[in-house]
Amino acid sequence: MPAVPAHARASGPPPANTVVVVLALAGIVVSLMQTLVIPLIPQLPRLLSAPAADTTWAITATLLAGAVATPTVGRLGDMYGKRRMLLISLVLLVTGSAVCALADTLTPMVVGRTLQGLAAGVIPLGISIMRDELPAERLGSATALMSASLGVGGALGLPAAAFLAERTDWHVLFWTAAALGVVATVLVLTLVPESSVRTGGRFDLVGAAGLSIALVCLLLAISQGAGWGWTSALTIGLFGASVVVLALWGWWELRTGQPLVDLRTTARRQVLLTNLASAVFGFAMFAMSLVLPQLLQIPKATGYGLGESMLTVGLVMGPSGLVMMAMAPLSARISKARGPKVTLMCGALVVAAGYGLSIALMSAIWHLVLVSAVIGAGIGLAYGAMPALVMAAVPVSETAAANSLNTLMRAIGTSMSSAVSGVVLAQMTITLGSATLPSQNGFRLVMAIGAGAALVALAFAAFLPGRRPASATPATRPAAARV
Repeated sequence: MPAVPAHARASGPPPANTVVVVLALAGIVVSLMQTLVIPLIPQLPRLLSAPAADTTWAITATLLAGAVATPTVGRLGDMYGKRRMLLISLVLLVTGSAVCALADTLTPMVVGRTLQGLAAGVIPLGISIMRDELPAERLGSATALMSASLGVGGALGLPAAAFLAERTDWHVLFWTAAALGVVATVLVLTLVPESSVRTGGRFDLVGAAGLSIALVCLLLAISQGAGWGWTSALTIGLFGASVVVLALWGWWELRTGQPLVDLRTTARRQVLLTNLASAVFGFAMFAMSLVLPQLLQIPKATGYGLGESMLTVGLVMGPSGLVMMAMAPLSARISKARGPKVTLMCGALVVAAGYGLSIALMSAIWHLVLVSAVIGAGIGLAYGAMPALVMAAVPVSETAAANSLNTLMRAIGTSMSSAVSGVVLAQMTITLGSATLPSQNGFRLVMAIGAGAALVALAFAAFLPGRRPASATPATRPAAARV
């Protein structure tokens, strides 16, 4: 019997742990884009020689691009290969980061940030690859970690971005993002297998265009409404257009043979309630990200501000990302023992408790570290349960599309949180010298709203169907995928 060549012996599927680490790293790299520009926001008008109102597009463009790309890339992943679409997303991230790194004016910066936003589908694609490729006993903890990477990257990226922004040229931020994107791309290319689970068929171009237009109108009105005026004709017109286009899109999706989003599947009780809970949870999660940095940076002369630097803000927020990561295996264990419904409810309770603490504890740095860590723990638990709930209720052929829609619902929730919190903090202010600053009661009200949103998510979760362990999720996978 002839000897087996060394390269043949070495071939075969990579270990499950390797796939999980690589996909989670890719998710963290993509989620870094959320906080990458936060340290630069006050300086963007000077750095880009543009009015402050215009530089907000460096943030809005990423939000809009991510909303458009997430459902579209998810459906394309189901049809043509999830790994292929994941690689395309990472290449867009690298390209966008390089464009931003070379930018000195607003237009190329907005173009680059748009390309970065188009990579938002990496996390739902990674979860879907895990469902196809991992053994049942690894799936729960792996998808929990991948889902939590959305928050982990944002939390850990803030101190790193603040450090680089304070000590180097600001372009280094984007060169660093490009380098991390290259590393993630190479690792995915070499270590992550392509799933054999494909749906084929024809891409629903009309559905993709309709959903994209509706989302752009909705998120543009939410993100820019404060500046344009909530009662202005433009803001109201965009909200109205989003409703009309979304209704027409739903009509089309129910009648086309191969829809972008299977609304009949989406309307199933478990999927619908999970998506609603995800949107409300996204709202609850983001309130912390808006309040704590401002509390830390507001001057001490106010009596409640701490007067710290952006680097300190990052160091205070950073531990919440580590806590989210640590909660992933616990989330999987609770889901396996009691079902992901219970895990989601526990996460919502912990987040509500964290916001409750913040109303009383906001006068010292350690108070805010504790608050962010408790809220991070709740987010880690809940984010780990969401993909398990969605995947248990959808066919394997729709995994990426369903996870992408769930991720999109979280993003819509965070956008609404930003708008509501902005209105509250703009209305409840104090005057310090010539400056107008949010009042302490304004911050407390936003945190109370965050607690209320977490309790609403808890209520949605309570109406989910009974126990269905996460470990049962991959039972419907084809034998070829269970390696």
